[in-house]
Amino acid sequence: MYIPKHFKIEDEEIIYDFMENNSFATLVSQHNGEPYATHLPLTIHKKEGVLYGHFARPNGQWKDIASQKVLVIFQGPHCYISPSWYETNKAVPTWNYVAVHVYGQLEIVEDGQELLDALAEMVTTYEKPNSSYQLKDVDPGFIEGMTKGIVGFRINITKIEGKAKLSQNHTVERQELVIKQLESSTDQNDRLIAGLMRNNLKK
Repeated sequence: MYIPKHFKIEDEEIIYDFMENNSFATLVSQHNGEPYATHLPLTIHKKEGVLYGHFARPNGQWKDIASQKVLVIFQGPHCYISPSWYETNKAVPTWNYVAVHVYGQLEIVEDGQELLDALAEMVTTYEKPNSSYQLKDVDPGFIEGMTKGIVGFRINITKIEGKAKLSQNHTVERQELVIKQLESSTDQNDRLIAGLMRNNLKK
């Protein structure tokens, strides 16, 4: 990913927090000799440097992905920035956004218990804390049948890149003008970017 120095996220804690908060990701690999992507939820193990997820078995991406170096894209809020918000018309439009790219080696999870543990963790991660749903309470025969329809995987992380393009290459005064416009918007992405920009100015 192209990352000018202004926009590089250096703090690993910030990167992992972002991944956890935006964990419906895009997994890219080569499949049948072409780039191929699947959109799917993941769970993140920071200490081990591992991501867990699963494919639907009919999705052929899993068939030739083992041992590939893959790319996982975590996409955050993003929005258009109009030059009309600046103090001068000597400017062009741009786009502010936050994204993290994770590279790693993918392995298919063959062990049945490891797959069940990964699925249970995913349910715990995404269910609300007060939810009555627990995977362990579901009929084992039903779970066994359902797991035949998926292919679990883990990705051993080899590199992470974080980028937060939040107008850091502009003056503080101009950033304030942009924030003011975004805060007045009813669009959720606009307001999220405004909050990130304001937090960045406080550093």
